[in-house]
Amino acid sequence: MHNLKPIRDLLGITQQAMADGLGCTQGNVGHYERGQTLPPDMAKKLIDVAACHGFAISFDHIYGSKPLPGLRTLNVGAHRERCAAELATQPKEGEGV
Repeated sequence: MHNLKPIRDLLGITQQAMADGLGCTQGNVGHYERGQTLPPDMAKKLIDVAACHGFAISFDHIYGSKPLPGLRTLNVGAHRERCAAELATQPKEGEGV
């Protein structure tokens, strides 16, 4: 079990925006939100996406052993543009490298 949907809701982003950050399709995000296992490599990308939106999360937040309320908000400031640029250059799942 994982907390992708509650985290996405906390970030205030769409499935498509999450998919862009994770480097997968919107359909993949939908499958994950309906219970498909979220692989550790996607969880790592989710940590990065959350950081780009100003939230510090860990694997414990994602996989449910640590509650989501009260997450420490990061001050990302100028890092937001860098994050967006890095995430935009990641190949999507299933695309050739």
